[in-house]
Amino acid sequence: MSARDLGVLVVLCGAIFLEGSDVAMLNVALPAIRTDLGLTTTELSGVVTAYVVGYGGFMLLGGRAADVFGRRRMFLTWLVVFLLFSGLGGFATEGWMLLLARFVTGIAAGFLTPAGISLITTSFAEGPARNRALIIYGAAGAAGFSLGLVAGGLLTSIGWRWVFFAPVLIAAVLLALAIPLLTEPPHDGRRGRLGVPAALTLTVSMVLFAFGLTLLERVHETGVPAVGTLLLATALLVVFAFGQRRAADPLIRPGLLRAPGLAAANVTALLFAGSFYGFQFLTTLYLQELRGWTPLQTGLAMLLMALDVVLAPTLAPRLVQRFGVRRVIAGGLLAGLVAYTLFLRADLDWAYAAMVPTMVGIGFMFALVYGPLAIAATDGVAGSDQGIAGGLLNTSLQFGAALGISAATAVQVAALGAATGPEAGLDAIRAAIGVPIAFVLLGAVVITVGRRPHSTRRADGDQSTGAVSASASEESLAACLPREPDPSGPASAPAPTR
Repeated sequence: MSARDLGVLVVLCGAIFLEGSDVAMLNVALPAIRTDLGLTTTELSGVVTAYVVGYGGFMLLGGRAADVFGRRRMFLTWLVVFLLFSGLGGFATEGWMLLLARFVTGIAAGFLTPAGISLITTSFAEGPARNRALIIYGAAGAAGFSLGLVAGGLLTSIGWRWVFFAPVLIAAVLLALAIPLLTEPPHDGRRGRLGVPAALTLTVSMVLFAFGLTLLERVHETGVPAVGTLLLATALLVVFAFGQRRAADPLIRPGLLRAPGLAAANVTALLFAGSFYGFQFLTTLYLQELRGWTPLQTGLAMLLMALDVVLAPTLAPRLVQRFGVRRVIAGGLLAGLVAYTLFLRADLDWAYAAMVPTMVGIGFMFALVYGPLAIAATDGVAGSDQGIAGGLLNTSLQFGAALGISAATAVQVAALGAATGPEAGLDAIRAAIGVPIAFVLLGAVVITVGRRPHSTRRADGDQSTGAVSASASEESLAACLPREPDPSGPASAPAPTR
């Protein structure tokens, strides 16, 4: 990479690091925020889901806006919005102010993320250079979340408002670097139009879906409104789908949704994210509210999950090349299943050493699932649809997070009922851990039996011949691995894929 290319990658990785650390720092600070602002458990989870509503609801629109209005322009504009509203969250004195700040910050992330990804794919040449950049980009996001847990603990020990002010400082530095470094990539002259009516219909539908999921947390109180909101969201989605079939320049090409493997990958992504975020929310409550651990201790306890930062770019590509995408994803989900199940043994005086297998197992799950899901979601998809396919995957991940937190909260609240005391709280958390267990198990089933493109079938093994080969997507990922000299050619020539 040239110095400028390296600078561009630093800025874009810094942005995804910022988004990951922003979420993680807030999660650790939740109990302190509850104590200071007097929030209920439902309001507390709403602080998290408000961000997810904005992020997931506007992700597809953000991707389209980057294509239409320019990726650099969208990146810089929404980085400024992220900076301003993260700062507003730090000044919140009421629950509604915090919810508003997190919702708009989520919207900013929904525009910022697809703009950043598309800047990488258009700034680096297709092949090993782009693949390395994308793997580093993904590892930066994972590192942001893992290190954000520790940083959140440190900042919360000073004051929970610093959890919001720290991202402001990081965003300001990134903005100062981005303005001179980022350039608008050339486009192919087919930007098209935003399609405001279709975009608004889809966005409102996504927001209503996310809001309906948050209502499910209090389903015993809001049964009819929750179901009504989800039905309205579904109706708007049907209207959007019919409109897209007749549109000359559709926001989402209808044929894309019929791509083999796309549905299975996105459903699996939703279940995977739901399992992790639901478990992480419950673990934070267990460690801080039942065990009395400080936010810093909580962050350090979860730091072992950061194993994926090392394993994702080293182990995952080799396993994908050897065993195929779907087998690796299923194996990772089963590692998560074991990890969640082990946590059911938790007690009020549980030693940290007993938690280590769970934290390590979750690290392995992330390493084997997160990156390969991107391959599964885009394999067999035309090059012109790769951007929107990536947007669909990120949307599934965000809505999975909302669904997982909402479902885990609903079970925990219902199991607790009117009971009080640490033992009752522990029993309620144990019951709620059944949600991530069910999600990750179902995800393993979906990715195993779901329809797949021809290249992925080859990668997972041809049943008639027993042959195992890598798909085109896997070969591009494997290009990031060290290569052996080709004995049949010049020393500089890459070795054929084994």
